[in-house]
Amino acid sequence: MAFAIRSQDLQQKVRVKQTANLVVFVVDASWSMAVAERMAATKGAILSLLTDAYQRRDRVGLIVFQKDRATLVLPPTNSIQLAQHALTNIPVGGKTPLAAGLFLAHQVIQQQSMIYPDVEPLMIMLTDGAGNVSMGDLPPQEEAHKLAEKIALDEIRSVVINMEHAAFDQGLAQELAHHLDAPCYTLHELKAETLYQAVRDEMGG
Repeated sequence: MAFAIRSQDLQQKVRVKQTANLVVFVVDASWSMAVAERMAATKGAILSLLTDAYQRRDRVGLIVFQKDRATLVLPPTNSIQLAQHALTNIPVGGKTPLAAGLFLAHQVIQQQSMIYPDVEPLMIMLTDGAGNVSMGDLPPQEEAHKLAEKIALDEIRSVVINMEHAAFDQGLAQELAHHLDAPCYTLHELKAETLYQAVRDEMGG
Protein backbone atom coordinates (compact mmCIF):
# COMPACT_ATOMS: atom_id res chain seq x y z
CA MET A 1 0.00 0.00 0.00
CA ALA A 2 1.21 3.44 -0.86
CA PHE A 3 1.57 5.97 1.93
CA ALA A 4 3.03 9.43 2.31
CA ILE A 5 5.03 10.93 5.17
CA ARG A 6 4.51 14.64 5.65
CA SER A 7 6.81 16.99 7.58
CA GLN A 8 4.23 17.43 10.36
CA ASP A 9 4.29 13.66 10.92
CA LEU A 10 7.94 13.77 12.00
CA GLN A 11 8.69 14.11 15.68
CA GLN A 12 11.93 14.42 17.53
CA LYS A 13 12.52 13.37 21.12
CA VAL A 14 14.37 16.10 22.97
CA ARG A 15 15.99 15.33 26.29
CA VAL A 16 16.53 18.26 28.60
CA LYS A 17 19.30 17.67 31.11
CA GLN A 18 18.77 19.08 34.56
CA THR A 19 21.95 20.68 35.82
CA ALA A 20 22.85 19.81 39.39
CA ASN A 21 24.51 22.24 41.77
CA LEU A 22 27.51 21.39 43.91
CA VAL A 23 27.82 23.83 46.81
CA VAL A 24 31.03 23.55 48.85
CA PHE A 25 31.21 25.67 51.99
CA VAL A 26 34.77 26.51 53.05
CA VAL A 27 34.70 27.93 56.57
CA ASP A 28 37.34 29.51 58.78
CA ALA A 29 37.02 27.58 62.04
CA SER A 30 40.02 29.14 63.79
CA TRP A 31 39.52 30.86 67.12
CA SER A 32 37.55 34.06 66.88
CA MET A 33 34.75 35.73 68.75
CA ALA A 34 32.24 34.69 66.11
CA VAL A 35 33.32 31.11 65.36
CA ALA A 36 30.28 29.56 67.10
CA GLU A 37 27.91 31.91 65.27
CA ARG A 38 29.66 31.18 61.97
CA MET A 39 29.37 27.41 62.36
CA ALA A 40 25.74 27.57 63.49
CA ALA A 41 24.79 29.66 60.45
CA THR A 42 26.68 27.33 58.10
CA LYS A 43 25.07 24.19 59.54
CA GLY A 44 21.61 25.71 59.23
CA ALA A 45 22.22 26.83 55.65
CA ILE A 46 23.52 23.38 54.65
CA LEU A 47 20.47 21.60 56.07
CA SER A 48 18.13 24.08 54.36
CA LEU A 49 19.86 23.53 51.02
CA LEU A 50 19.62 19.76 51.44
CA THR A 51 15.91 20.08 52.21
CA ASP A 52 15.57 21.73 48.80
CA ALA A 53 17.78 19.15 47.08
CA TYR A 54 15.09 16.46 46.76
CA GLN A 55 13.68 18.42 43.81
CA ARG A 56 17.02 18.38 41.99
CA ARG A 57 20.29 16.47 42.23
CA ASP A 58 22.09 19.12 44.26
CA ARG A 59 24.94 18.13 46.56
CA VAL A 60 26.38 20.08 49.46
CA GLY A 61 29.73 19.70 51.22
CA LEU A 62 31.64 21.39 54.05
CA ILE A 63 35.34 22.04 54.53
CA VAL A 64 36.67 23.73 57.65
CA PHE A 65 40.20 25.03 58.11
CA GLN A 66 41.86 25.58 61.47
CA LYS A 67 45.16 24.87 63.29
CA ASP A 68 47.45 23.64 60.50
CA ARG A 69 45.02 21.79 58.24
CA ALA A 70 41.77 21.75 56.30
CA THR A 71 39.24 18.99 56.93
CA LEU A 72 36.46 17.67 54.72
CA VAL A 73 33.83 17.48 57.46
CA LEU A 74 30.98 16.71 55.07
CA PRO A 75 31.84 15.06 51.74
CA PRO A 76 29.41 16.32 49.05
CA THR A 77 26.05 14.66 49.63
CA ASN A 78 22.32 15.11 49.11
CA SER A 79 21.47 13.23 52.31
CA ILE A 80 20.11 15.21 55.24
CA GLN A 81 20.75 12.25 57.55
CA LEU A 82 24.45 12.05 56.63
CA ALA A 83 24.79 15.80 57.00
CA GLN A 84 23.15 15.88 60.43
CA HIS A 85 25.53 13.17 61.63
CA ALA A 86 28.65 14.79 60.13
CA LEU A 87 27.84 18.26 61.43
CA THR A 88 27.49 17.16 65.05
CA ASN A 89 31.14 17.70 66.04
CA ILE A 90 33.19 20.15 64.02
CA PRO A 91 36.79 20.94 65.00
CA VAL A 92 37.42 24.59 65.88
CA GLY A 93 40.28 26.63 67.27
CA GLY A 94 43.89 27.40 66.48
CA LYS A 95 45.47 29.38 63.69
CA THR A 96 44.14 30.09 60.17
CA PRO A 97 45.47 27.89 57.32
CA LEU A 98 43.58 29.73 54.57
CA ALA A 99 45.66 28.21 51.76
CA ALA A 100 44.92 24.67 52.99
CA GLY A 101 41.20 25.40 52.85
CA LEU A 102 41.45 26.66 49.27
CA PHE A 103 43.65 23.73 48.21
CA LEU A 104 41.27 21.09 49.61
CA ALA A 105 38.23 22.83 48.14
CA HIS A 106 39.87 22.86 44.71
CA GLN A 107 40.65 19.14 44.99
CA VAL A 108 37.13 18.20 46.11
CA ILE A 109 35.46 20.23 43.35
CA GLN A 110 37.75 18.78 40.67
CA GLN A 111 37.04 15.22 41.85
CA GLN A 112 33.29 15.81 41.93
CA SER A 113 33.38 17.37 38.46
CA MET A 114 35.06 14.24 37.10
CA ILE A 115 32.46 11.96 38.68
CA TYR A 116 29.51 14.24 37.80
CA PRO A 117 30.47 16.08 34.57
CA ASP A 118 27.20 18.05 34.46
CA VAL A 119 27.61 19.52 37.93
CA GLU A 120 27.73 23.30 38.44
CA PRO A 121 30.17 23.96 41.31
CA LEU A 122 29.87 26.92 43.65
CA MET A 123 32.39 27.57 46.42
CA ILE A 124 31.22 29.64 49.41
CA MET A 125 34.12 31.00 51.50
CA LEU A 126 33.36 32.30 54.99
CA THR A 127 36.53 34.09 56.06
CA ASP A 128 38.08 37.42 56.92
CA GLY A 129 40.69 36.68 54.24
CA ALA A 130 43.60 36.55 56.67
CA GLY A 131 45.78 33.44 56.66
CA ASN A 132 48.69 32.85 59.02
CA VAL A 133 49.73 29.27 58.22
CA SER A 134 51.39 28.14 54.96
CA MET A 135 51.50 24.69 53.39
CA GLY A 136 54.86 25.39 51.73
CA ASP A 137 57.60 28.03 51.64
CA LEU A 138 55.54 31.01 50.48
CA PRO A 139 54.15 33.58 52.94
CA PRO A 140 50.58 32.62 53.97
CA GLN A 141 48.76 35.39 52.09
CA GLU A 142 50.77 34.99 48.90
CA GLU A 143 50.24 31.22 48.92
CA ALA A 144 46.48 31.65 49.42
CA HIS A 145 46.23 34.21 46.62
CA LYS A 146 48.09 31.94 44.17
CA LEU A 147 45.69 29.09 44.95
CA ALA A 148 42.73 31.46 44.57
CA GLU A 149 43.99 32.47 41.12
CA LYS A 150 44.23 28.79 40.12
CA ILE A 151 40.62 28.25 41.22
CA ALA A 152 39.54 31.26 39.15
CA LEU A 153 41.55 30.00 36.18
CA ASP A 154 39.60 26.72 36.33
CA GLU A 155 36.39 28.79 36.11
CA ILE A 156 35.06 27.61 39.47
CA ARG A 157 32.42 30.06 40.61
CA SER A 158 33.06 31.40 44.09
CA VAL A 159 31.59 33.79 46.64
CA VAL A 160 33.41 35.28 49.63
CA ILE A 161 31.39 36.09 52.74
CA ASN A 162 33.45 38.62 54.70
CA MET A 163 33.62 37.61 58.35
CA GLU A 164 35.66 40.57 59.59
CA HIS A 165 34.00 43.11 61.86
CA ALA A 166 33.49 46.38 60.00
CA ALA A 167 35.53 48.34 62.55
CA PHE A 168 38.60 46.13 61.98
CA ASP A 169 38.20 45.33 58.29
CA GLN A 170 41.50 45.71 56.41
CA GLY A 171 40.06 44.64 53.06
CA LEU A 172 41.65 41.17 53.11
CA ALA A 173 38.41 39.34 52.26
CA GLN A 174 37.86 41.70 49.32
CA GLU A 175 41.44 41.09 48.19
CA LEU A 176 40.90 37.32 48.32
CA ALA A 177 37.68 37.74 46.32
CA HIS A 178 39.64 39.71 43.72
CA HIS A 179 42.06 36.80 43.24
CA LEU A 180 39.12 34.38 43.04
CA ASP A 181 37.39 36.66 40.53
CA ALA A 182 34.42 36.47 42.88
CA PRO A 183 31.97 38.82 44.60
CA CYS A 184 32.54 39.65 48.26
CA TYR A 185 29.54 40.11 50.54
CA THR A 186 29.11 41.26 54.10
CA LEU A 187 25.88 39.88 55.50
CA HIS A 188 23.93 42.25 57.72
CA GLU A 189 23.15 39.30 60.00
CA LEU A 190 25.06 36.04 59.93
CA LYS A 191 22.20 33.65 60.46
CA ALA A 192 21.26 30.42 58.75
CA GLU A 193 18.39 32.11 56.91
CA THR A 194 20.49 34.98 55.51
CA LEU A 195 23.37 32.70 54.50
CA TYR A 196 20.95 30.23 52.89
CA GLN A 197 19.26 33.02 50.93
CA ALA A 198 22.60 34.44 49.76
CA VAL A 199 23.61 31.02 48.43
CA ARG A 200 20.22 30.44 46.79
CA ASP A 201 20.50 33.84 45.06
CA GLU A 202 23.91 32.88 43.68
CA MET A 203 22.64 29.47 42.51
CA GLY A 204 19.73 31.17 40.81
CA GLY A 205 22.07 33.64 39.13
